[in-house]
Amino acid sequence: MTSKLDLIIKPAFSRAYIRIVMGNRVWAEVLTDSMLPVLSLAAYVYTYYFLGASSQYVGFVILGGAMLAFWSNVLWSVGSQLYWEKEDGNLETFFISPASKMSLLTGMAFGGVVNTALRVIVTIAVGVIVFGVHFDPSQIPEALSVFGLTVIDLYALGMVFSSLYLLYGREAWHISNLLTEPVSFISGLYYPIQFFPFWLQALASLIPMTLGLDILRRMFFNGSTILSESLEVGVLAIMAPVLILLAKFALDYMEQFSKREGRLTLRWQ
Repeated sequence: MTSKLDLIIKPAFSRAYIRIVMGNRVWAEVLTDSMLPVLSLAAYVYTYYFLGASSQYVGFVILGGAMLAFWSNVLWSVGSQLYWEKEDGNLETFFISPASKMSLLTGMAFGGVVNTALRVIVTIAVGVIVFGVHFDPSQIPEALSVFGLTVIDLYALGMVFSSLYLLYGREAWHISNLLTEPVSFISGLYYPIQFFPFWLQALASLIPMTLGLDILRRMFFNGSTILSESLEVGVLAIMAPVLILLAKFALDYMEQFSKREGRLTLRWQ
């Protein structure tokens, strides 16, 4: 008899495996997905060069571009995933199976993290080799822990979105578009949020990416540590279980609601 642990681990592994293999089997696409975002980052980099800004801002751009890749993956590959599965006719199979629904989303998220990380490495490498960005190597171990915590928060938020997208159907596409540029602006992807009014900084801090980027920039370019940034790190740490529990609650609620309303299958008019 299949154990409960198998119903958690195996579905997560299977969804992660599919994503990793499918996302990296065509190297031309991997190279394209890795290099094209660098062009948009270069535009910001040369703008800062033209304005005579500090070299730290170039590092801000590189870190922001790396985090933007994860945010885009959260919106389009995790948040929208259940809606797309419904469009393909797979969603009802997921929901009638005994597998944990959270484990399915976790596997999708882990596969997305691996695929995006491979492309982000190219962005960081270009920043170091081509644009001469210098990251304090002594901060790398602590920075990786903060980065990991930020990614967990982001993908937990994506799991919450996935349930909402299942409810709103085709409107999910517009929600993703709506959340792309405004969040990129207020989260300070290419500049510190200290330039914003206090109320906007407080609003932006509700997004895990904002806090994570702020901490990473201070670590790499201002010599901060986890201890000196304990308040923001603590907020990130609290966000993780809160968002995961919220995702579980939202998924259970939307599953029951969708079953009652008949939204697990694609209906033709």
